[in-house]
Amino acid sequence: MAAMGAFAFVYFIILIVMIVGMWKVFEKAGKPGWAAIIPIYNIIVLLEVVGKPTWWIILMLIPFVNFIIAIILCHQLSLSFGQGVGMTILIIVLPFVALPILGFGSATYSKPATAA
Repeated sequence: MAAMGAFAFVYFIILIVMIVGMWKVFEKAGKPGWAAIIPIYNIIVLLEVVGKPTWWIILMLIPFVNFIIAIILCHQLSLSFGQGVGMTILIIVLPFVALPILGFGSATYSKPATAA
């Protein structure tokens, strides 16, 4: 029982770190930070941040397709903050580390080149 409690505590801490990191990323991009805590709406805001059309939210609901779209969104997010493939991999593998780096770090948001 103690192990489950410890696991739940660590999970809660990681969740809080990710929410705070995404909150700061949204604020840097000129979007409302509170959008990070609203399910589905946070994906819509992320699509706006990376310059993808809002209808891509439908693609996020399709099994297996959503993995590809999520990887594309992670890469576009890192490009929007002037980062490269290394940050993309970090966002995919360790988002609880990468999001605070983008949100609190020196990376600045630049509007995406296209909204395709």
